[in-house]
Amino acid sequence: MKALDAARGEERSTNRRIGVLFVCAGNICRSPLAEGVFSALAAKAGLRDRIVVDSAGTHGSQVRRSPDPRVLCAARRRGYVLPSRVARQIVTADFARYDWILAMDQHNLAMLETLRPTTFRGHLGLLLALSDESNVLEVPDPYYGGTREFENVLALVEQGAAALLEAIRLHLAIEAKTT
Repeated sequence: MKALDAARGEERSTNRRIGVLFVCAGNICRSPLAEGVFSALAAKAGLRDRIVVDSAGTHGSQVRRSPDPRVLCAARRRGYVLPSRVARQIVTADFARYDWILAMDQHNLAMLETLRPTTFRGHLGLLLALSDESNVLEVPDPYYGGTREFENVLALVEQGAAALLEAIRLHLAIEAKTT
């Protein structure tokens, strides 16, 4: 199981909160959507106090912009409320703040790998790589699409967020057994 393998690879202290950062290009569509969906799942699982969730973009072109209204509508239709936020660009310090850094696609993952400090011991990868549900590994950018593309992205993000939550639960269970 991909989630179990990822959870076993994590080595973090039990005294601190687990940090999760979702990353796409502009931080106005996919990553804030993943932030909102995953935050809702973590809260429902009773892990709100154990997990810190954020999102960022690899490019600075959208910095300080609010999430795309189409992503807000797609989320609202499925019962998610995205956090009130503006786009930001990832910084090297994020690698010290977050245990799980998850890119939406290969292009953004490659950009993150160039920023990755040698001291980073967390999980850096694709969100959908944690899921066993399909062979899809990338969450496509819906920016130039319509309602259907945003709904598809939301379904993929839900799938990836559920797999991530399972990986973190396994990590916490392993952590609890070793302390």
